[in-house]
Amino acid sequence: MRFTLKQIAYFVATAETGSITLASERVNISQPSISSAITALEDAYGIQLFIRHHAQGLSLTAEGQRFLREARALLLQAEEVENSALEISARVAGPLEVGCLSTLFPLVAPELLSQFRRRHEAARAAAIAGSQIELFEHLRAGRIALLLTYDLAIPPDFEFLPLAPVQPYAYVGTAHPFARRRSVMLRELAEDNFLLLDLPMSRDYFLSLFRQAGVNPNIAGRYGYIDVIRSLVGRGEGYSLANARPRNLSTLDGRKLSYLALEDSLRPLVYGIALFRGMRRTPTAEAFIELCRELLEGKPLPGTC
Repeated sequence: MRFTLKQIAYFVATAETGSITLASERVNISQPSISSAITALEDAYGIQLFIRHHAQGLSLTAEGQRFLREARALLLQAEEVENSALEISARVAGPLEVGCLSTLFPLVAPELLSQFRRRHEAARAAAIAGSQIELFEHLRAGRIALLLTYDLAIPPDFEFLPLAPVQPYAYVGTAHPFARRRSVMLRELAEDNFLLLDLPMSRDYFLSLFRQAGVNPNIAGRYGYIDVIRSLVGRGEGYSLANARPRNLSTLDGRKLSYLALEDSLRPLVYGIALFRGMRRTPTAEAFIELCRELLEGKPLPGTC
């Protein structure tokens, strides 16, 4: 771009007053600065904006009159942009895009979005689901303002605000020998078919649970969708592990599941909010974070049992 807004403002002031002296007084800047700005505009575009009259000030050329119309419109638009920015920085309003890990999304995002929209009618909150790696990239690219996720491999350029831990558990179909039990040791499941949630970072976490328990799992299948695994488990194809325990014990095809607490001493996951480190938060983002703390901090996920 060959001009600055200051140069445009100095040109408009000069055109409206017909005098560099009066323009200098209006914008409270030195006369040489006004002259330099006008000369820079004329040199940049190869046009003459003013006719200089000795001791009688300035008058616009035909090109200058056309330039003045566009310059006024540009300054008006710049003022509107500034007002919008001030409005965004001063109140909870406008759009807010958040991300949520796909396995957490159906349990937590609908309740948060509903509550946020009810409290802040001037804001327009929306959420997208994805894997950890996908959402990290969205956060870096500025496509989302924050991310609800687990404390799995949080990059050093992010900050993580913890909300609450969630313990791992096993789930089986109702025909499984352990279906009527409330808890189980991982070693008791070692010979059974294990269906692994094969997502980046999630797979490493679940396999680490077996290492902590000193058990080698019998991996019978790897799947990228939790509902696929739940349906297979419901049909007796094996068992699986998860952290968030949905209230709904049914699979998508209507079969029942049984949730079993793990008696092993295993590391829980902590869910919370990931943000790009050093990013300035708008009042809208701050309001969403405060809502997350109010509804989730130290509490079970809304859709879990």
